Amino acid sequence: MFEAISGWFERVDPGAHRRVKGLRLVTAFGLAAMMGTLHDVASGVAAQGSTLSILVGGFALWASVSEARIKRRDSTRDLVLLCLAAGVGAVVMLSFAAELNAPGRPGAEIMLTAGAFCVGYLKRFGVLGAGIGSQIFIGQLLAFGAGLTRADFGTVAVAVTIAAIASVVPRLLSGPAEHPATLQGVPVVATGPLRSPAELVMGCQAAVATLVIVALDDRIGLEEASWAITACTYVIASTTTGTIDRVRRRIIGTLIGVPLGIACLPLAIDAPLLVWSAAAIAMIIYAMALPERYDVACGAYAFTLVVTLAAGGEHSTWLFAARIWETALGGGFGLAVALILLPLHARKAPG
Repeated sequence: MFEAISGWFERVDPGAHRRVKGLRLVTAFGLAAMMGTLHDVASGVAAQGSTLSILVGGFALWASVSEARIKRRDSTRDLVLLCLAAGVGAVVMLSFAAELNAPGRPGAEIMLTAGAFCVGYLKRFGVLGAGIGSQIFIGQLLAFGAGLTRADFGTVAVAVTIAAIASVVPRLLSGPAEHPATLQGVPVVATGPLRSPAELVMGCQAAVATLVIVALDDRIGLEEASWAITACTYVIASTTTGTIDRVRRRIIGTLIGVPLGIACLPLAIDAPLLVWSAAAIAMIIYAMALPERYDVACGAYAFTLVVTLAAGGEHSTWLFAARIWETALGGGFGLAVALILLPLHARKAPG
């Protein structure tokens, strides 16, 4: 079994570069979360220490996922910008939360449509642009989930600072052992109706799908609407065919990862250290698989989400199972919008 696992690792990640990045993700998250729980740090913010820890851990983790440079100097710059982008997303969310949550208003989650649009549209500006768009959305998600208000501006500022430090330090240590993965294949150029930029269309598709899910949540109430919104946002690809493939892979991965996580629930009570170790390994697999095996990456993250929620005290099997159908719901809406709203088609890039 060990030889089989080692062989799979070598086939997926022949140079061990992605494994190094996976270790960096885990280190950045752990360092950020630990710093966020320090009494001297947490006592100076309005939010609870656990809220600060969640913010800094999320900012640092996903900034590290999105960063993809070779030189340390460039990586450091991007990581700082990505953490700042997450802070911007959080500030935008908390700035309007009170007004939008008032009686007769649509609710603060409607702000997620702006973040979803950024995820698609900012891909127009390359790797860093795509990362910034993703971080704005993630910052909004984390602020919404934590219920931040205008009294928490200081909390966000502290979170950005800690996350930048926690994500930069592991990158400086990983050095030349890490190289960003690049997808191989024939380059394609997506063309939208009326010669509209593909990234603009992708942003509009993600925003519309998010808006539909927000309306559905307001109408019937979803267990975790943010899961469906996240799914519909990230399955949108540069072509309709790519979106179909990403929806299929995301659902398959979630169908495998969630049951595996649920099977580990007893360990969350009796052996939490073992559960956190399994989550760390899953995130390393996530980093290895993400460029080319989106299904494996989604399964690894779904497993990580379930076991970390369980280790944090959440033991509702119903809630964990909701991850499956809300991922399917979000993916379905994302696919429907991609097929109906300005569908994108691929052609070979010139030259």
